Amino acid sequence: MTFDPILAEKRFGYGLSPRRAAPESVADMLTRLQASDDIAAQFPVEPFSIFLGRMHDAQMIRKDFKKLRGTDAGKALQKQLKLIKKDARQQHRHWLVQTMLRRVWTGDGFRERLSAFWADHFTAQGKAGLLKRGTTPYIEDAIRPHLTGRFADLLYAVTTSPLMVHYLDQENSMGPGSRRAEKRGAKAGLNENLARELLELHTLGVGAPYGQADVRQLAELLTGLTYSAQDGTKFRKDFAEPGTETVLGKTYGGGQPGLGDIRAVLEDLAAHPATAQHIARKLAVHFVSDTPDPDLVQALAQRYRDTGGDLAQVYDALLTHPAAWQPEPGNIKLPDEFIASTMRALAVDPQVFSTVETGDQHEKLVIRLFLKPLQLMGQPWQAPLGPDGWTEVDTAWLTPQGLTARIDWAMSVPAKLRNPLPDPRHFVTDALGRWAPEPVQFAAKAAENRRVGIALILASPAFQRK
Repeated sequence: MTFDPILAEKRFGYGLSPRRAAPESVADMLTRLQASDDIAAQFPVEPFSIFLGRMHDAQMIRKDFKKLRGTDAGKALQKQLKLIKKDARQQHRHWLVQTMLRRVWTGDGFRERLSAFWADHFTAQGKAGLLKRGTTPYIEDAIRPHLTGRFADLLYAVTTSPLMVHYLDQENSMGPGSRRAEKRGAKAGLNENLARELLELHTLGVGAPYGQADVRQLAELLTGLTYSAQDGTKFRKDFAEPGTETVLGKTYGGGQPGLGDIRAVLEDLAAHPATAQHIARKLAVHFVSDTPDPDLVQALAQRYRDTGGDLAQVYDALLTHPAAWQPEPGNIKLPDEFIASTMRALAVDPQVFSTVETGDQHEKLVIRLFLKPLQLMGQPWQAPLGPDGWTEVDTAWLTPQGLTARIDWAMSVPAKLRNPLPDPRHFVTDALGRWAPEPVQFAAKAAENRRVGIALILASPAFQRK
């Protein structure tokens, strides 16, 4: 293994920064990862436990509005509800900025990349109302605290998160033999979405040794898992299917139904050898290559199995494997990674965003600089098309429209983020270090002005790849 600080920042972080020192070794990377999460405190994001308060306030207003519809008091409540929704929308866009600033100013780029990796692995998004703004708070509460712990604990946190329960239509899933189903009759129904994605995406993976019977039994075991705006995650016994369920040959339940049975099946799914293999391959693909070295994948899977899914140990296996440090260009950056790494190389001052006078102005700025460009690049913010998240395949991002959008952004936005722009002859080193190819260095020197020079560096294959 040959550790390289530039490769450490490019492949395992969000690129080089002229203001933040690269790690000195793998041990340094792992030490930083285990340290306190200072960057989250510097650029705070509302946790889902607080976001629930917004949901509860909106719920109470809607309840009162139904009684007062058509009156002046009802109109006042309707206006109040609109203001709550507007504030949540504006905060959601502010949290995008906070996420980007974490990536720009962190001394621990690996932590930020891991947060994004697991958020994608456990994709969840709201489909209606205030929950449409809940993804960043979900990541803050359910994912970020568990980055270096046991995979089983991370799995339980995301599976029982209100946003995941909502996203995969679990909140109204009832066992066919449950007390609630007996009362509702034909209106009741079992939903298998969460069970299927747990097996197919979150743990065992496609092609693993499970069948439709396992999906069905797991779905029945999950009945009762729901949430409320007042309490967050909760278990409703009247929704739960009575009796036992058998998943992958093991029987669960039979006593008082509750979250304990769900915790038990998730522990077993996390410990399954197929889960070790699935997680190992996804990590290797994300951080190293679309076609990772099979020996790297096996090393990660073995460390996962040996440690019971201790993620810090799995990361150690990743960072100490020779395949992780091969100098060949890595995967193409996803659009949000491209934007974040540009901001990091420019050392964008947080004051660029905090000097905006009103929430409306801030919102327009975020739309103009980030939301619309990300959509044009093919990655609308926190809105993948399905629960499988964003693809890692390079060809999905190397499209004419996507590349055009990247170049347009590189030409127009950096000057809005940093004024004056740095000299391209210096910026090429800030962005690429000693790895800057000679043609890119020449383009930086020959550019007719700073804006063009910066754009040429950002559009180069050397910068576009991790």
